[in-house]
Amino acid sequence: MGLTKKKREGDLKTPRGRFKFLTLMYRKDRINSINSGIKKKIIKKNMGWCDDSKSVNYNKIIKFPFKGSAEKLYLKNNNYDLILALNYNTRPVKKNMGSAIFLHIASKNFKPTKGCIAIKKEDLIKILPFITNKTFIYI
Repeated sequence: MGLTKKKREGDLKTPRGRFKFLTLMYRKDRINSINSGIKKKIIKKNMGWCDDSKSVNYNKIIKFPFKGSAEKLYLKNNNYDLILALNYNTRPVKKNMGSAIFLHIASKNFKPTKGCIAIKKEDLIKILPFITNKTFIYI
């Protein structure tokens, strides 16, 4: 028994559309140099991304300790060594519409993400020089 088209689309986690890249976040202790035309931000041990729709910081970078729900950006694995944040649900931020749509490094076995886009580290590094504040990604 197959799923209906409506059911399949409802199960999608990654939003469809045309998005810009807002910020490149990276682990300076793991990535030596970066060549990219967008704003860069170093990921620090206390950084996170708020996914708590009740918070005024929803869908924004936060610092730990943090009282609401937030995803850590400084990880033991290398998935978040390079993160390109997309402008999904940013202006204006709408509660319960989703947060933290990133283009980041895939796990070795390409484990599914919770809505992000993940590619090989080598491929991400290759495309960085071509990404500017005018670059779009189509999903």
